[in-house]
Amino acid sequence: MGRIIAIDGPSGAGKSTISRILAERLGFIYLYTGALYRATALYLTRKGLDEDSPDEEIEKALRGFSINFKDGRVYVKDPEQSDEEDVTDAIRTTEIGHYASVFSARGVVRAFLLGIQRDIAERGDIIAEGRDMTTVVFPDSWKKFFITASENERAKRRFEQLRGNGIDVSMEEAVRDVRERDKRDQERDIAPLRIAEDAIIIDTSNKGIHEVIEEILRIVENG
Repeated sequence: MGRIIAIDGPSGAGKSTISRILAERLGFIYLYTGALYRATALYLTRKGLDEDSPDEEIEKALRGFSINFKDGRVYVKDPEQSDEEDVTDAIRTTEIGHYASVFSARGVVRAFLLGIQRDIAERGDIIAEGRDMTTVVFPDSWKKFFITASENERAKRRFEQLRGNGIDVSMEEAVRDVRERDKRDQERDIAPLRIAEDAIIIDTSNKGIHEVIEEILRIVENG
């Protein structure tokens, strides 16, 4: 296993963009766990499962299911299909974001994806970004960061992101989406979102992406 820079934080804090650019600058593998949960949620909802489905049914549905990253795209393999499917665009909807948060609270889903995440870490140095990278998945990471921002700023970013993807959403819906995801992430019984004791906290509310990246690079380069 190589060096791991683990980055956690709430929805809309900018950690995905920051992590992707950091990986490019450092030559690390970018592990975008949000895509893993979204792809899994898309697959499970297609199988007719939801938040009320028993663990046994979810576990059964996940047998043989796989997720792969290629050239910045996300692919899934349904064991009942012969070919992989590019789901990069399909997993970006508000609905799938909701179900990704819902299913992420299920132990059977987290256990399934834990193995995938740790397998990727065996390939080399990685930037691991998500909700429990610093506390559960990679608690012994080389560097740990918690990226956050105010609720209003995160809702604004969420609104602009969805509109940019051609999704018709109001600012009120974006605020509600952020609040609901925060509540689920912080209050779930399994691996809730929290700040690791040894994580460096960075508030991006009044900072540009590249300002944050340079700040993290300075910390990394200084050991």
